[in-house]
Amino acid sequence: MANTTSPALSLSKLDFPFLSSQRNITFSKENLHQVKMPRRMSKFSGFESNGFILFSSLSGQIGEGSFPSPEATANNNVPEVQVQSRIWNWRGYSIRYQHAGNSGPALVLIHGFGANSDHWRKNIPVLAKSHRVYSIDLIGYGYSDKPNPRQFGESSFYTFETWGTQLNDFCIDVVKDEAFFICNSIGGLVGLQAAVMEPQLCKGIMLLNISLRMLHIKKQPWYGRPLIRSFQNLLRNTDVGKYFFKTVATPESVRNILCQCYHDTSQVTEELVQKILLPGLEPGAVDVFLEFICYSGGPLPEELLPQLKCPVLIGWGEKDPWEPIELGRAYGKFDSVEDFVVLPNVGHCPQDEAPDLVNPLVESFVARHAALSARISTAT
Repeated sequence: MANTTSPALSLSKLDFPFLSSQRNITFSKENLHQVKMPRRMSKFSGFESNGFILFSSLSGQIGEGSFPSPEATANNNVPEVQVQSRIWNWRGYSIRYQHAGNSGPALVLIHGFGANSDHWRKNIPVLAKSHRVYSIDLIGYGYSDKPNPRQFGESSFYTFETWGTQLNDFCIDVVKDEAFFICNSIGGLVGLQAAVMEPQLCKGIMLLNISLRMLHIKKQPWYGRPLIRSFQNLLRNTDVGKYFFKTVATPESVRNILCQCYHDTSQVTEELVQKILLPGLEPGAVDVFLEFICYSGGPLPEELLPQLKCPVLIGWGEKDPWEPIELGRAYGKFDSVEDFVVLPNVGHCPQDEAPDLVNPLVESFVARHAALSARISTAT
């Protein structure tokens, strides 16, 4: 879901290989799986359709079969996928995750602040038709354990290093394979951190409206930093924080927050409100909430992206009020970022608001890099 920090990332160089400079293709939901992929990508500066807006500058060789066939993705030709909810014991803590699919590349879906693996409920069954899909509740969120941060003394527990370690251990213990990380909002920082820590485990990362962490202490003027720390201490160490949480953890507040970050508010259903709210009423959730909104340290995306050794695709809901797309475009300058895809009329959580746009984007990105990895392995 949301993050507490604000604006996000974007921009780059090319991932959708069904375009060439000689040929304009109308790309929409209706003809999504009918597009024939050229064997080469040509350089182009921009392409706009009623489905996506792409800004790209990467060219290269693409093999055949890098986009799922209609037969593989048409809903009426594929058996219903069963999604299973499971518990993984990580360092003595119970971690909830969801799993579906028995073949194909492994995907790990990583939620944002205040959300959980249910925020991917519209993506898991679709992607699992041709992938092994895992969606994890980060420790402190969803139905995973929520240890009290105070029990760790002066050391911060709820950090991107903790979650990055959790994600990498999950790939080793549960996935038992390399994986593509598909991330939303703050989950994007988790994916980047994990990939920097254990680069051999991540085959590629998709960032959907990643947080720019605008409340990070490094992004504040020196004269404002003492005020920020005072406010954080007030929230963390007095009843003000608990009162604030009580005002947020209600159906009405959750609905209002979601309606802010979803451009299409018809997607803010009662089901969604309950999926976000109920885990937030679990014991320990208030302490995790307050700890994270007072977390103004840790890495920034611009610090992690230059360290990556895997390809990155950035997708951006252009109507995101929290992570404005204008601030995200600079991230296209990083060598690891292949492409920046604008999702028209979509807000901060594209995977849930517009799964019919996001799911094919994931499939294309993963298929291309899985094919490239296979060719490299064969060659060596």
